[in-house]
Amino acid sequence: MGLQRVKPHAEIAEVWPRDGRIRLVGHLHGHSGEGAWTLVLTRRARTEQRLRYDAHVKGDRFEGELPIADLAAADHAAVEEWDIHLSDGEVELRAGRRLDDVRGKKKIFVYPEQRTGDIGVRPYYTIKDNLSLECRTGAGGAA
Repeated sequence: MGLQRVKPHAEIAEVWPRDGRIRLVGHLHGHSGEGAWTLVLTRRARTEQRLRYDAHVKGDRFEGELPIADLAAADHAAVEEWDIHLSDGEVELRAGRRLDDVRGKKKIFVYPEQRTGDIGVRPYYTIKDNLSLECRTGAGGAA
């Protein structure tokens, strides 16, 4: 059986949700790390709304963090989702975790929720093993 090809992406190794921030550590897969990189959050319901944060890239290793307070949009719905990419200005690499043998991360990896105002923010893996953020209004609860 041949190796499955995995398209270029930002492979997540560590997710640290604490102290009002979410820190992400990983490596670039299938793309060189030269140049200035940015952590880009895209609001799924309104893709024109994007948040950008500096990412530190050395070789193929990256590290970046974001303050969860920035995710409290004035017009937020009860549940909002933000997708995470790493960008060098020319290419956007989807953040995810695909280079391990764990399938179905959405039900396996559960990260703690952090609160900012009346919104709870929690990183989660999608059914495609991409990393996204979920923001829920009101009392905490898991998806």
